[in-house]
Amino acid sequence: MDKLVTGPDGRPRCGWCAAAPEFYDYHDREWGYPVGDDIRLFEKLCLESFQSGLSWRTILAKRDNFRAAFAGFDFRKVAEFDDGDKDRLLNDAGIVRHRGKIEAVINNAQRACELVEEEGSLAKFIWGYEPDEKGVEPQSRSTSPASIGLSKELKKRGWKFVGPTTVYAFMQAMGLINDHADGCVLRAKADKARQSFTRPT
Repeated sequence: MDKLVTGPDGRPRCGWCAAAPEFYDYHDREWGYPVGDDIRLFEKLCLESFQSGLSWRTILAKRDNFRAAFAGFDFRKVAEFDDGDKDRLLNDAGIVRHRGKIEAVINNAQRACELVEEEGSLAKFIWGYEPDEKGVEPQSRSTSPASIGLSKELKKRGWKFVGPTTVYAFMQAMGLINDHADGCVLRAKADKARQSFTRPT
């Protein structure tokens, strides 16, 4: 896929936007902008986990259903889900009914509670893995040393479905890096947002 495509307004965007009409809005409003809210971070990581092996278009189309099914991705609530909730989720046609991924979200919610207790917040922990991307060509890889390191640490803490490729996609989506293509009209905007973002401490 070409790294750039002409958007509906005639300006260049990341090439992956051409895969579906709804990608333009997601790309312009969300992708690559820094996120510091724990619940939003947990949601993004869970959705990237669900996306593994599937199309992002499928996940994006079902996002509101996922939010309804998983208590808005409030990990403190999801951590309390029981077998009845698992059965409910496995019978919910509005989401991806993959037992392993559903169980991973519940497990990861419990691990997220532990991590917040130990580190203060998900945001503080995740932003601690912000890499120096100087000299790295945008969209030139599917993993990175930072995604490998973050994946390894999450797995060590008991998280599931958080491989390096999934974590890298999460890093792209939540603005830990600016992976908008060179020439994309949103790259400068994402840079500005990252520069003005206050890193959690």
